[in-house]
Amino acid sequence: MHGETGGTVIINAHVQELYGLPAFDFPKADGRGELPAADAVAWRIAVDSYDDEEEWAEAFERFLGRVDTRQVRALIVGEWTEAFENAAAEAIDAIVAAKDRLPALRSVFLGDMSAEQCEISWIVLGDVTPLLVNFPQLEEFGVRGANLEFPAVRHHGLRSLVVESGGMPAGAVRGIAASDLPALRRLDLWLGTSEYGGDSSVSDLEPFRAGARIPRVEHLALHNSEIQDAIAVAMAEAPVVARLKVLDLSMGVLTDEGGTALLAGQPLTHLEKLDLHHNYLSEEVRSRLVRELEPAGVEVLTDPEDAGTEDDPSWRFVAVGE
Repeated sequence: MHGETGGTVIINAHVQELYGLPAFDFPKADGRGELPAADAVAWRIAVDSYDDEEEWAEAFERFLGRVDTRQVRALIVGEWTEAFENAAAEAIDAIVAAKDRLPALRSVFLGDMSAEQCEISWIVLGDVTPLLVNFPQLEEFGVRGANLEFPAVRHHGLRSLVVESGGMPAGAVRGIAASDLPALRRLDLWLGTSEYGGDSSVSDLEPFRAGARIPRVEHLALHNSEIQDAIAVAMAEAPVVARLKVLDLSMGVLTDEGGTALLAGQPLTHLEKLDLHHNYLSEEVRSRLVRELEPAGVEVLTDPEDAGTEDDPSWRFVAVGE
């Protein structure tokens, strides 16, 4: 869940649902009470970053002892100790070590922290791909944070990949672009800003534009970027667009340059949704997009209340940075 303040979006709430299951906080060490059925919830495991009484791996070991993990379908990795300094390796290693005890696991979200716990661009992730390599049955994988490493992988079962970041490193973008993900239906990348490590270029996105490694993708989000205009220009003639249901270019510095390119490019009337919220479009271009696409049944998200109005480019910002 996100809230807008001063033209930016702040991560201010935790994941509420994963794999169609409501999130449930696994109790702290001194917690009591009856637990839900193992397959009825998405289990969130977290520790207090400033409390040395328990490490994340210790909390996870308690979880393994109290819950019938053979039935667990979704895991949410919340706060770990000093997440602003320590990578997620402790949590990743613990989950991988328990892979034989998690045969039903289909969804993982890593880095579920609010801004009060740790700003998104301070969450140190590191290499997250061991969770994919060791769980070939995984269908959904999401991460939130920075310092992301994502060497190329091949995964036959993954249907949804989401990276929430205020600055996604170009190396990680290229690693995902080089991955073979034949079952992927949704790809959602928050590219971010160079100030927080988001140093990718449009050329890094070319494999997504072509779509050969993601042949079944239907929902493509390349957003939250300070190069949103260049991305829109590239997507206006991208082969992958013809088979999309949702194209999401929202949350970034999108101006009339990008909006006009979309209008002049290939037809978009086959889409179910074109998401351009949080933009810097003029009322003229915004109205043209709505007027040309909505009669064809396309939901165009470009609410003027979400739009930026700054004429000075130096005052145009992505939705999620720090």
